[in-house]
Amino acid sequence: MTSADGIFLARPPGADEVAEGRRLAVKDLFDTAGLVTTYGSILFADQVPSVSAEAVRRAEAAGWVDVGKTNLHEFAYGVTSINPHFGTVPNPLARDRIAGGSSGGSAAALAAGLADTALGTDSGGSIRIPAACCGVVGFKPSYGFVSLDGCFPLAPSFDHAGPLAHTVAGCTELLAVLADDFEPASVALEELQVGVAWLEHADPLVRARAEEAVALFPHSRPVDFPEPGDRPASVFMREVADVHRELYAEHPDDYGEDTAGKIERCLAVTDADYERDLRRREEYRERAAAALEGLDLLVTPTLAFVAPRVDLGRTQIDAMTRFTYPFNALGWPALALPCGPAEDDLPASIQLTAPHGRDALVLAAGAALEAALSLA
Repeated sequence: MTSADGIFLARPPGADEVAEGRRLAVKDLFDTAGLVTTYGSILFADQVPSVSAEAVRRAEAAGWVDVGKTNLHEFAYGVTSINPHFGTVPNPLARDRIAGGSSGGSAAALAAGLADTALGTDSGGSIRIPAACCGVVGFKPSYGFVSLDGCFPLAPSFDHAGPLAHTVAGCTELLAVLADDFEPASVALEELQVGVAWLEHADPLVRARAEEAVALFPHSRPVDFPEPGDRPASVFMREVADVHRELYAEHPDDYGEDTAGKIERCLAVTDADYERDLRRREEYRERAAAALEGLDLLVTPTLAFVAPRVDLGRTQIDAMTRFTYPFNALGWPALALPCGPAEDDLPASIQLTAPHGRDALVLAAGAALEAALSLA
């Protein structure tokens, strides 16, 4: 079932004949009627849903054509898209690098020119991390803004569905059909009051590219924006445990080693841990809102480094969500935008975010920044 290129897990008849402009790659976490949907797991290798996910139905009704289901990290629980059942998603920019995860196949399909837009999901960075690794644009909407009906969950109060594309306009166009009551906006960079954080944690060239992008905002200043650390971790882990509790108990040997180990740790979360971190997440949301008071936008790196090599270790894996996971805990919209070549001539990525509900502002700011970067 896996395609030779490692990006698609299933493709409908005639996928290669679809005209450019409306080719949609769909992460294989979304149900698609009549087309195999695996969730990245061998347990669902032969599953063919009868009904498509709401996001897929909306995109198709607006004229997008599904050209394939894209490979992903098993059950979307990881950032590498190294899948023990269906193979590693290649990074079209550099075959010795990961494509990121868990929506790695969606970003890779764009980078390889196999799709014009893509659907992904993001629970800790799973749209933005692959976008950064593959040099494309990825947008995580506000929590609850895009329906997850028909999409296999990871950690429901952290899960988001959203678009990836070659440009901010591509993400905006697809979001307009995925979300109710979304009105695209426009804004000039000089109109925005921008906070800047976490640049000091990035590799030298990633930091340099991010600083150059920040300099295009006339009104920006450093802010002491808090990082959550591992404070809401038990909430995330308990939700994962609840999703997989029965399935894992029945089929422990059918989970890959990486995912199984994480599921085991999730199952060990106590009620006390969970309740404590629910309170901590609310405290973090209050601190984040206070840190951005009086500002329109927060700008950070998306990743501290360029796409890692396929043989990356646990320390680097854990570091990949440092700048992305906070906005899943907050539920804020966040955009990953390539901002120039960095280490090993691979793309750096900058992240734009704002409080919940300001999706149109984030995308409008991203479009203005994208235009300014092209002229810089």
